Amino acid sequence: MVITYTPQESGLRSISNRNSSHRDIMAGKMTNGAPGAQLNPKEDSVRRSAAVKRFVMKNLLVILTVSGVILGVILGVSVRSTTELSLTSKLYFAFPGELLIRMLKMVIIPLVVCSLVCGAASLDTRALGRLGVVAIGYFLGTTLVASSIGMVLAFAIKPGLGGADNVNDLFDDQVIEPKEVTDSFLDLARNIFPANLVAAAFQSYGTVYMNVSRWVNMTNGSEVVKVLHVEKVPIGSDVDGMNILGLITYAIAFGIALKKLGSMGDELIRFFDVFNEGTMVVVSWVMWYAPMGVMFLVASKIIDMKDPVILVTNLGKYILCCVLGHVIHGVLVLPLIYFLITRKNPYAFLMGIITPLMTAFGTASSSATLPLMIKHVEEVNGVDKTISRFILPIGATVNMDGAALFQTVATVFIAYLNDVTLTFGQIFTILVTATASSVGAAGIPAGAVLTLAVILEATGLPTKDISLILAVDWLIDRPNTVVNVEGDAFGAGILDVLNKRYAKQWASVAEQELQEVNAQAEPRQLSEGQPLLTQGKATEQREEKL
Repeated sequence: MVITYTPQESGLRSISNRNSSHRDIMAGKMTNGAPGAQLNPKEDSVRRSAAVKRFVMKNLLVILTVSGVILGVILGVSVRSTTELSLTSKLYFAFPGELLIRMLKMVIIPLVVCSLVCGAASLDTRALGRLGVVAIGYFLGTTLVASSIGMVLAFAIKPGLGGADNVNDLFDDQVIEPKEVTDSFLDLARNIFPANLVAAAFQSYGTVYMNVSRWVNMTNGSEVVKVLHVEKVPIGSDVDGMNILGLITYAIAFGIALKKLGSMGDELIRFFDVFNEGTMVVVSWVMWYAPMGVMFLVASKIIDMKDPVILVTNLGKYILCCVLGHVIHGVLVLPLIYFLITRKNPYAFLMGIITPLMTAFGTASSSATLPLMIKHVEEVNGVDKTISRFILPIGATVNMDGAALFQTVATVFIAYLNDVTLTFGQIFTILVTATASSVGAAGIPAGAVLTLAVILEATGLPTKDISLILAVDWLIDRPNTVVNVEGDAFGAGILDVLNKRYAKQWASVAEQELQEVNAQAEPRQLSEGQPLLTQGKATEQREEKL
């Protein structure tokens, strides 16, 4: 038997089926797992718990790292209030944190050298030139903005005003021997071109001074008198500490040279690429130890404090000025710059690098945070490897926004302590010197304090008050480092977007040129009155000319 029906009946049946399905869904019935079906409370609870579990597993490392910072504060305060540890016990207590720093420093040299060689060899020459100019402009611009923010806040809050009598006798005079401004910049230039690459892995160039006495003939009227003249002579010396700036310079030059070799350099580029990927695997293993290490680093610093109440009371304005400046620059200024250039959500980008930021807070070392930052910027925020592994190692050395801000505030703080009124020329000198001296500053704890003496010497302020800065540097250095590495990450994100835009422009230009070539290559159609023989002769003449 054959059943037939008209199109009108078919439409009525489909409408009826839709109505019945709608009634089933409204009645709360499950119809083959159709969307919109109502779940009973038990199933709804299971689905929510599964979503929470997925979120926790996806962000487990972030949660553990943040928890490590919080637990470190609680542990440090608890141990400090309940017992008095000896110096030996404090060293043993800080041992897990020391292991984390040693692990991270272990991979710095292979990571920096290999990533820069691969990055310089993989980037197009035109892209390398454009991105290099943009990177330098971004690094110097953001550092100058950070110094300006610190200057404005320091003059608004006036840290140290009238407080010289309250703080000068509280701390030991841990004075850093200052260097001349000229010698500081000459040392920077010397470290860019290391004499020994092997030694650059653990030593850098530093100027020390020696007093040299010699007799000098002086004319006193008609008599010639010998006078003993003492001269402070700068002498070169190798100081402990990695010369990361020199390694960066050679790695970039070597990567460009390998690219110039063409196919001859491909095997060596592949070697560095594999070496780099293997190092990143080691970094991923270290990351799971980071929460415990950060916890003990924070706790040990709290235990090691002399008297936090006196520190915060007498240096409260200085601490407030620095921390407020870091918050303004890190939460408002850097995200605003990123948004204006890329038109993307900067805070979503920040959420992807929470773990490196927390590690930077715990270790207070931008160099130690570099491996984690490269991994998260690539895997979470999707920045191209050729960009991140080229820019981030450079930024970790030359981009020190937090350090420049801190140095500016510290200089004004010391000026207020000594009742010195800064002139416009001194203010300009502070801004320029803080921006310049932050380039190549050591990416280690208290690295910014070492360059503070240069600024004080340039402005004629006493260096003895650096002991006050050292007393609270353990606290200020942490937001310093967070802002430093945040600026590096935003710089990598900005350059990644600009590089993609340049690639699209080059692709469109190449396509347009190809279309023009194809249009010129199309054969001209014969006119009606022109014989074929004439056309053939004209073609032969053009070929002879070519």
